[in-house]
This record gives sequence, structure tokens and C-alpha cells, in this order.
Amino acid sequence: MAELFNSSFQDAPKPKAGAVDSELDNFLMMEKQKAQFTAQIHEFNDFCWEKCVDKPGSKLDGKTETCLNNCVDRFIDVSLLITNRFAQILQKSAGGM
Repeated sequence: MAELFNSSFQDAPKPKAGAVDSELDNFLMMEKQKAQFTAQIHEFNDFCWEKCVDKPGSKLDGKTETCLNNCVDRFIDVSLLITNRFAQILQKSAGGM
């Protein structure tokens, strides 16, 4: 009985080391890019806060609101640009496989 149990595990297909390493490298690269993107978001938020908000109050004045709206618009523009660039990179890497 023990021989049957051991042989079923030995017959199972094992992933190739190179494939696992490649998948791990790709995963780590994507996670690193996500972390860099998140860090950029935080840096951008700090910048906009310092640039737009002179002193926090109970409501925003027109100048502060306009500044924050522009920051949000630029943030969306940059996010779309980055997302599109990542998509291009992924398409190129998928096309090369």
C-alpha cells in the first residue's frame, strides 16, 4: 500500500525549475512596480496637499478647490498614462513568448 501511495506522487508532473523561476521573477517585478506606483501616489498626494492647502478649515475656498481639482485631473491623466504604458509593456512581453 505504501508503494502505491509513493508512486502516485512520483508520477505527478513537476514544474520545470526555469518556468517557476520565470513566473517568480515576473511576479516580483509586478509587485515591485505596484509598490513604486503606490509610493508615487503617496508622494503626489503630499505634494498636492502642500501646494493647495494653506491651512485646513471647515470648508474649502474657491482657490483651494480649483487647485485640488487640477491635482486630481493631473493624477487621473498620469494614472491613465502609466496604466497604458504597463499594458504596452505586458503586450510586448507576451508577444515575445
